[in-house]
Amino acid sequence: MCGLRKNAIPRLRNGKSKNNSSLIYLDTRTPFTQIENYLRSKSWLFAAERILSVEKPGEGNMNVVLRIQTDQRTFVLKQSRPYVQKYREIAAPLDRIEVEHRFYQIVQDENLEKHFPKILGYDPNEFILLLEDLGQCEDMVSCYNKRTIAPKVLNQLLHTLNKIHQKKPPSDFPENLAMRQLNHQHIFVLPFLEENGFELDKVQPGLETLAAPYKKDLALKKTVGNLGEKYLSKGNTLLHGDYYPGSWMSKEAVIYIIDPEFSFVGFAEFDLGVMVAHLIMITMDCSYLEHIYNGYQGKADKKLTAQIAGVEIMRRLIGLAQLPMQRSLDEKQLLLQSAKQMILS
Repeated sequence: MCGLRKNAIPRLRNGKSKNNSSLIYLDTRTPFTQIENYLRSKSWLFAAERILSVEKPGEGNMNVVLRIQTDQRTFVLKQSRPYVQKYREIAAPLDRIEVEHRFYQIVQDENLEKHFPKILGYDPNEFILLLEDLGQCEDMVSCYNKRTIAPKVLNQLLHTLNKIHQKKPPSDFPENLAMRQLNHQHIFVLPFLEENGFELDKVQPGLETLAAPYKKDLALKKTVGNLGEKYLSKGNTLLHGDYYPGSWMSKEAVIYIIDPEFSFVGFAEFDLGVMVAHLIMITMDCSYLEHIYNGYQGKADKKLTAQIAGVEIMRRLIGLAQLPMQRSLDEKQLLLQSAKQMILS
């Protein structure tokens, strides 16, 4: 994990005015009776239903995520906090859970619903979303060190993204600007600052030296800055906003997509570029740009897709949001060189 010096990250205001101290915070340490009382107050438990266990289904980056097992079923409770769960020194908007709820509502149709968890309940006052438990899925971050992704899986991922982008976003879909501003800092700004507080040699000895030339490249930084401005602008396509293996899960040959809290209405090339970037990092094969572009059913600019892919590769290698990916410095150098070429060509 990247070492982070305090005060290195800009603070952002939360998206809701409710006093944070008045929120009900639920986690694995909360007594079962307290959780049961809350769930009953929302009519989310059956009459005689009792909680048997509460556990974390995985390592949540942004939010508190709990798998709750009762004597009748299991389900997932997700709650946003006024900070990033993994990096609590970084402020984050509470109403990101509303964005996730709205996104899941939109994709609950015959073409997409099998790829997303069903909504069981939503409490906007406590920023809690209750979801179907997808069960024992395979977390697709394992693809990084397997260095491969099955063609059938890739086809499902692209098919699902096509269907998401074909949905007409409602006019009142949340702008999600605070989350985009947070993401903007970590994608387009902080990784390219010479003094950003990221101690990259704690990730991998020699990585700081490897990153240095890219942080000093003015032409590169200018282009990345322009792409960042576009990211913050308005678009017309419903985006997942974080379409990478950490949001992909598989079970019995079905692909599931989770964690759309970064969703917004923007330009299609952002989702496409992020997807391409991670396919390239998994396989070390740049031909996936052509494959995804050719398989996309909507309108997209190939150059812009490549540029976003290049930025995503760079920020994952020299930014705070490191991946569970074992690569040598030589391999990372090749990836960084390819990413720069994609951004500037």
